[in-house]
Amino acid sequence: MEGALSKLAGLIGQVRELGSERMRLLGVLTGGHFFIHWFQQMFPVVLPSIKAGLGLNDVQVGALNSARQFTQGTLDLPLGMVADAMVRHRGLILASALFFMGSAYFLMGIAPAFFWAVLGSGLVGIGTALWHPAASASLSNSFPERRATALAVHGMGATIGDTLTPLGVGLLLVTFRWELVLGFQLLPSLILGYLVWHGLRGFFAGSESHSWRAADLREIFELAKNPLFLGICAAMALLQMGRLSVITFLPIYLQEDLGYSPFVLGIYIALLHAMGTISQPVMGFLSDRWGRKAVLVPSFLTLGVLFLLLALAAPGIELGLVIGAIGLFFYTLFNIINAAVMDVAGARIQASSYGLTSLVTQIVVFPTPMAAGLLVSAYGMTSAFFLAGVLLILGGFLIMPLGLYRGAGK
Repeated sequence: MEGALSKLAGLIGQVRELGSERMRLLGVLTGGHFFIHWFQQMFPVVLPSIKAGLGLNDVQVGALNSARQFTQGTLDLPLGMVADAMVRHRGLILASALFFMGSAYFLMGIAPAFFWAVLGSGLVGIGTALWHPAASASLSNSFPERRATALAVHGMGATIGDTLTPLGVGLLLVTFRWELVLGFQLLPSLILGYLVWHGLRGFFAGSESHSWRAADLREIFELAKNPLFLGICAAMALLQMGRLSVITFLPIYLQEDLGYSPFVLGIYIALLHAMGTISQPVMGFLSDRWGRKAVLVPSFLTLGVLFLLLALAAPGIELGLVIGAIGLFFYTLFNIINAAVMDVAGARIQASSYGLTSLVTQIVVFPTPMAAGLLVSAYGMTSAFFLAGVLLILGGFLIMPLGLYRGAGK
């Protein structure tokens, strides 16, 4: 008992050493990340309803996710550069991300047609691009000695949002028409955006904003040529391709092939993320302590096998167990890979390095949902899960030779 109390006291002491301002930043960004992922995770839950309501085929469904991925990937770098150059205005940048999310769904709800659904999907990608580079850079700069841990705590907000959102949205969809559910998102996005801006007010006031210099652009260019950075990007691309294949077609599989209601669909999608609430801080700590590769390689290989098992698991408890196990890795790996990128990047280009990673990976990532849609049309829904599994296993083997950060414990 005394040993446990001693460890708890030590943990409280470490938290106090971080300082109230850094803890306020971490708290606001983690809370804001929860609501960002309310809007992000709403998309796959409402996707089957959009498909049925608009009469879309599998390739068009893939196009919706591709539009979201394309806008996010192409704008992450320029918006990351803005976040690096306009540090004093990061609170406003982060708040605007929530406004774009709400506007996207409002547009899809009031004008239900394929064109507006694609445009709204793109706006969701813009909201994502506004949030993640600025938030990740702020945490990376504020917690250089605990980078992966801080990003993992920030990710916990996302995982809790990813877990609760499918349940809430699924319940809304069995109560109201999907157009109404989407159209009602604008007002809360405005309120939440104000709360984030207010919570961060004054935090970045003393930060030095700077104009982009030739040296900064040269640093980005050198990073883009760094073989280690390119290897990390390749692994990130394979991870994103696998995840997009699953997140696009797992909801369709559950609702159309297995006949589940939107609420039951929400329960399964919640399982896809729930375990990440536990695994993210643990895996972030382990990667800071023992190195990125020690966590990434076994995680990639395990997640690849679990994706393959999605195609083989029997409906019910067995499928639920597989989806729950996937949740241990589904979001967590992004935090550790982003930490690996920021280990390589300079302090002045932390947000830009996040954006550069997205830009490099989008060349191969954004068509993946449409390619998976073609596979599904030709070979059935489970072919998307086989594709995802193979991609993740390849990613694990790709990481093995990379000289990543070895950890503070070595």
